[in-house]
Amino acid sequence: MKRAAMIILTVAVASSAFALQSTPAKPSQPSGQSNPAQQGTSPQSSTPAQGKRPPQAKTQPEFDAYQAAMKNANDPAALEKSADEFAAKFPDSELRGLLYRTAMHGYQNVNNADKMREMAEKELKIDADDPEALIGAAEVIAERTRDTDLDKDERWAQAQKDAQHALQTVDTDVAIPAGVPQEEIDAYKGFLRSAAYSILGTIAFSQEKYPDAEGYFHKSIEAYPAQVDPVVVLRLAIALDKQSRYPDALKEANHAVELTQENTSAGTLARRERDRLLQLTGGSNPSPAPKPPAGAAPNPNPPSH
Repeated sequence: MKRAAMIILTVAVASSAFALQSTPAKPSQPSGQSNPAQQGTSPQSSTPAQGKRPPQAKTQPEFDAYQAAMKNANDPAALEKSADEFAAKFPDSELRGLLYRTAMHGYQNVNNADKMREMAEKELKIDADDPEALIGAAEVIAERTRDTDLDKDERWAQAQKDAQHALQTVDTDVAIPAGVPQEEIDAYKGFLRSAAYSILGTIAFSQEKYPDAEGYFHKSIEAYPAQVDPVVVLRLAIALDKQSRYPDALKEANHAVELTQENTSAGTLARRERDRLLQLTGGSNPSPAPKPPAGAAPNPNPPSH
């Protein structure tokens, strides 16, 4: 599940947290004003709105190296290299995770799932409770594990563990600085919960536990209703279809159609599922496209968007 707007928000929140805590004092600042990058936490600026304290640079060279690495933020491969170099030079820096998390999102945006998971796992070695990294790692496993994989049970178990742990750490381990509007914090955390529930639903569906999948997909939609993921809605429709609850499934399939464009992978699958359910329920099909056979529900795994 890739929702670019929220990815940008999550990175922006992390970056703003660092900026508020670690930006060196500018020459125009009054003499005597503390430099967070050199002095560490200050009473006025370091108290986060909720969750844990945002990361800080301890020294000016560390901060400068971080800034230099972040110049590669639009090139995940270059950023990964810079992050590794930064981590080697500053092995105790609190900023290592920011670099790896940004690289994780960069690889996600270019659909490089293997590198996305690798960056998530590097961040989890630094901070095992980071909900973004937990979700990033779990998402790749959930989307790429197939029923024919010999190690599918182990992979699904790991993804479930990571997604469930992310749900536990959303309120305690997101570093958000003071001053961020509460509605932005709520949206950010809602997105993370929605992603975690979507992962759990995808795994349950893959295990043919359709009632469980249905419940998780509902929770995913409810956790972040402002930006409903059409793939989650489509998968919910198919989970209901698998339980022979055709009228309920048709309602969700129609919703998925409303949320998607006809010429996209998700849109094509949503319309195919709607048409199948219209046949099964005896409804009329408003689409001029040929109706597919009503024998089986489609594969609910369109490419992530």
